[in-house]
Amino acid sequence: MTHTWQITTVDDAARARIAAARIAAAHGVSTVERTRLVTALSAQLRQCLVKGGSWLLTLRTAAPPKAQCPGRLTVTLDTEANRAAKRPSWRVSVGVPEPGHDEGDRVARVPRDRAAFADALLSADEDTSRVLDRLTEQEQLLAFHREELHQTNQGVLALHAELDAAGRVQRELFGAERKARTEAESARRRLTFLADASAALTASLNHEEILSRLPGLLVPDYARSVDIWLFADDDKSRKRTPRPAAAVVAARTGRPQYAADHAGGLPGVDDQPPSALRPDQPLLCIPLPTRHTPLGVVTLTPPRDRWDADDAVMLVELARRAAIAIDHAQRFEHNRDIAETLQRALLTDLPPTPGLSLAARYLPATHGLNIGGDWYDAFRQPDGGLVAVMGDVTGHGLHAAVMMSQLRTALRAYAVDGGTPGRLLTRLHVFLHHLQPDLYATAVIARFHPDETTVTWAAAGHPPPVLRTPDGDVRVLDAKPGAMLGIPLHQEISDHTAQLPPGSTLALYTDGLVERRAQGIDPGIRRLTEALSAENAADLDGDLEGAADRILDPMLRDSQRDDDVCLLLCHIGDTAKPRIPEQTSPGHSA
Repeated sequence: MTHTWQITTVDDAARARIAAARIAAAHGVSTVERTRLVTALSAQLRQCLVKGGSWLLTLRTAAPPKAQCPGRLTVTLDTEANRAAKRPSWRVSVGVPEPGHDEGDRVARVPRDRAAFADALLSADEDTSRVLDRLTEQEQLLAFHREELHQTNQGVLALHAELDAAGRVQRELFGAERKARTEAESARRRLTFLADASAALTASLNHEEILSRLPGLLVPDYARSVDIWLFADDDKSRKRTPRPAAAVVAARTGRPQYAADHAGGLPGVDDQPPSALRPDQPLLCIPLPTRHTPLGVVTLTPPRDRWDADDAVMLVELARRAAIAIDHAQRFEHNRDIAETLQRALLTDLPPTPGLSLAARYLPATHGLNIGGDWYDAFRQPDGGLVAVMGDVTGHGLHAAVMMSQLRTALRAYAVDGGTPGRLLTRLHVFLHHLQPDLYATAVIARFHPDETTVTWAAAGHPPPVLRTPDGDVRVLDAKPGAMLGIPLHQEISDHTAQLPPGSTLALYTDGLVERRAQGIDPGIRRLTEALSAENAADLDGDLEGAADRILDPMLRDSQRDDDVCLLLCHIGDTAKPRIPEQTSPGHSA
């Protein structure tokens, strides 16, 4: 559809403008697009009227190429001269949403009446009014959204401030957590070290060994150097080593001292001037406390510039535990020396006897106080017989040693009145039961008499004697023994006899020689018989002491030495050549 208008006057331009607006409205062009079209056309028509002449306005509606696509509304303004010269004309176009709806002829007619014309001219600006109203609404909406955006921005800024504050708090919390974790790890490390060091110090009962272990525990993590001043050792030494003044103060006051050219700030530690012996090094002097007076002072130099307060507290605690360990070790060593001296005094020398050689070995257990209830003894009776005894009181320590001495003394007293081994053990059983009801013992007694070719023996809960005959045959005298001494049971212990030709050897021993926890006692007795059988008859007759050592050596190779070991060899020789036993060395018996 095409419409044309000849534009010569203002009225022609106004009517063309009105017609263009109506046709665009009839084809469903939006208000905004119509306003743009009419505004552009008005501006161009104004220029045409200024230039003058006759202008041709053409409004053409083009159908869309496809039914689904909108059409186009094209407005062209040109003159005959431009068209003849083929110069470009002014043109504007808009999309047509409803190309099928065309009322061009009706809407394009603009009335000639002046009143109607004026009304049509004024109504042509309704689109502009609508656009302005719409623009006002959009401006209000924009102002609303601008305010809303401003409020949102304020909220976002506030949220960012809160997030920043929360971030700072979280970083502070993370920092505090890392610090707490580091402190907890340091505390755990100190506690672990303190526990391990305490275990290492208390594992020994030798105070010299404890003193040698302490520097190895502290260097290099907690000290660069360690000097231990033990008062007892210093009293024994002829030349005393100079000590720092802070160490002397620590010894006198019993309080830790810190000597340096600056304050230490260590809890529970007094500050002192720098030491004249080591003016360039800080010193931490910690006493080794006991219940009464300090045992000594430990002087430390720091591994770095100075000690941490928690490390200083830990070092003071370690010194206290070291002092306890040293004190216990010294007490143990003192008691052990007393006990060993007592036990050696109780093990008397073997009496010389014509025709009978005796050799004894006593080895205390390597654990504990090194004393126990094992004992051996040999003494003569008024009728000329000799009694050899091997006994074992249950338990270890001073109590067992004291009870052993009482049994030994009681047995000697009973033997003065005479009596066979069985009778002596029976009386000893009654004595022990009344003296110490909760203590038990085992014993074996062998009696030799120069007028007899037999040995009389009796046992009470003790390992059986082993007899080697002159031809090298070895047998165990395993006749039924009596029960242990001291048990709440009435018993009469029987005597047993065995032939004892010249050249025979009888071995008495305690269970510490033959018993092993994993094997029992029988394999040990078999090993003893083999060792005794392997001895040469001439060696037994000429060197019984050496034979005792040779028998002990293979028997003790697999022993843990957790029990006392006693061995007594009784060898029958030529009665014409009496033998006096040699004195045993301190390494063998007491």
